[in-house]
Amino acid sequence: MKITIIGAGGKMGMRISRNLKDEPYDIAYLEVSEAGRERVKTLGIACADSDQVIAGCRRGDIGHTDVAIELASPGIVRMMKRGSLLITLDPAAPFAGKLYHRPDIAYFLAHPSHPSIFNWEPTLEAHQDHFGGTLAKQSMVCALMAGEESDYQLGLEIATKMYAPISVAHRITVEQMAILEPGLVETLSSTCIYVIRQGLDEVIRKGVPADAARDFLLGHLHIQLAVLFDQIPGAVFSDAANKAIVRGIDEIFKPDWKKVLEIDNVREQVLAIT
Repeated sequence: MKITIIGAGGKMGMRISRNLKDEPYDIAYLEVSEAGRERVKTLGIACADSDQVIAGCRRGDIGHTDVAIELASPGIVRMMKRGSLLITLDPAAPFAGKLYHRPDIAYFLAHPSHPSIFNWEPTLEAHQDHFGGTLAKQSMVCALMAGEESDYQLGLEIATKMYAPISVAHRITVEQMAILEPGLVETLSSTCIYVIRQGLDEVIRKGVPADAARDFLLGHLHIQLAVLFDQIPGAVFSDAANKAIVRGIDEIFKPDWKKVLEIDNVREQVLAIT
């Protein structure tokens, strides 16, 4: 199988290139920036000299950032071989209609979930693989945007190696992927966690010793998440904690905050970031 990794020297491109380089595929590594080409060399592989390698591949990976895909994808997709499979790493640009479409190639989306905070890993090194794709197991979500069932199976086979070690692959739709990201994990979750970090900085500014505040917060986050996500059978918050939650929701959140997960709002989020 001939594969071209497009954007091989970028952040995700490097991770994918590292994971696939020893697999039994005929892989071409495409990278336009000189800095990126130098990074690829550190993996013991060389970049292709010409983008003509795209025309001969059975499968292409686009590792560009969301904002670049609208400009980059037409030239890439037009070169692809009829019957090829294109894999992209994020739902935003495809969901926004910014990924160039051809009816004679298939489109597969795969995004890693990153290792769960509740993973059990056998070594400290694996436990510290927070991003995933190296030692710690993680799940991923996949969607077939266009193509046949055989295209999905091919995409799944390769994506499992791209993000290895994979514990489970969840098949969902492109729209559902967009609700998850950016909706759930960026617009909602990242924002809430960012505000929590600002809260930590604020109590330190008020004079609480930094180490004490950090230890107290991170320990409580651990048990709070374990309770809320059903990791401790039968565990619940105390009556006092529940009262604090009711008060906190009323003081911190707008009553209509769940609108960020409505599909029209998600579409607006996607258009803004692409």
